[in-house]
Amino acid sequence: MDSSPFNSLPQDTLHQIFCHLPLRQIAAAKCVCKALYSTLSSPSFRHLLRTQSDPLSLLALKPSHRHVSPHPNLHAFDPASNQWLKFSLSFLPFSALHPITSSHGLLYLWASTQNPRNAPSQNSQKALVVCNPLTGQFKTLPQLGSAWSRHGSVLAGSLSVVLVLTELAILYYSENGIPKDDNFNPNVLNNWLKFSSNLPSKPRSPVLISDFILTLCDVGSPWRSQWAMFKTKIVHMEKTMQWVRVEKREWGDIFDILKRPRLVKAGNDQKVYMVGGLKSSYALQSACTTILILRLDLESLEWEEAGRMPVEMYRCFVESSKFKVFGGGIGYAFQQKGLGG
Repeated sequence: MDSSPFNSLPQDTLHQIFCHLPLRQIAAAKCVCKALYSTLSSPSFRHLLRTQSDPLSLLALKPSHRHVSPHPNLHAFDPASNQWLKFSLSFLPFSALHPITSSHGLLYLWASTQNPRNAPSQNSQKALVVCNPLTGQFKTLPQLGSAWSRHGSVLAGSLSVVLVLTELAILYYSENGIPKDDNFNPNVLNNWLKFSSNLPSKPRSPVLISDFILTLCDVGSPWRSQWAMFKTKIVHMEKTMQWVRVEKREWGDIFDILKRPRLVKAGNDQKVYMVGGLKSSYALQSACTTILILRLDLESLEWEEAGRMPVEMYRCFVESSKFKVFGGGIGYAFQQKGLGG
């Protein structure tokens, strides 16, 4: 790099050249040499990049197996480039990293914060960590009990808030605690706010859309599931979250035709998707014929079929109705639980 023509270019010129590259190419360029790493990691370049490019959109998050490599890595799918990206998480001084979601280019992970990475996990505490895998910056959110990491569903969205949901309570984290820019202020004291949830059962696949939360709950009996949709606003922070059941008489048996339904965000705030196995009948142990994707217009509350999985692809899911779905408006990926891909 010492004899490279890049050395004769002003830093502002280098910034303008690299800020027009895709984020994954910028990340690759940082590995070329120390000079490029320093240039592309500078606060001025990160500020330019943040103002002139869209945040990295990541779908499926797959942590590397801890027995394969001592260095933690993360494989994430970028729908814009239709490629899997590999990020090193070695900049995080924590153990037992477990990625849970991503939003606007930031990753959210549960991590053990008390012990060194290779120390025993006894008496370790879990914390939510938010990081930017491209810049290597991270912030640890205020400590939570281990029960929240085991039973809570984590939501992060465009309102720069983080929520952890359970059947009985909701934790809300103020936006000042989110690393929205390069100026992390460790002296700002931010706390979790706790609210009663009062949901009829454990929230399933909750999604954060604009200023409200949408989730599914099982309101049936121990012998037969019956799913319903609930909604609450998060802008009016009172002691109790007021959940409203979202329903319409014209829906009929829309929730009865799907097995293990779950909600997935759309590309805008006017719609939401519901994905599940399409039952062949209304019998209790009915087999599924495919995976069905329904789209709900949140203004008119009208459903429409958005698509269904081709028979050839569904053969990979026939043996188990348990699957994961990742998505966010650009595309959707499916993974059968228990399989590596």
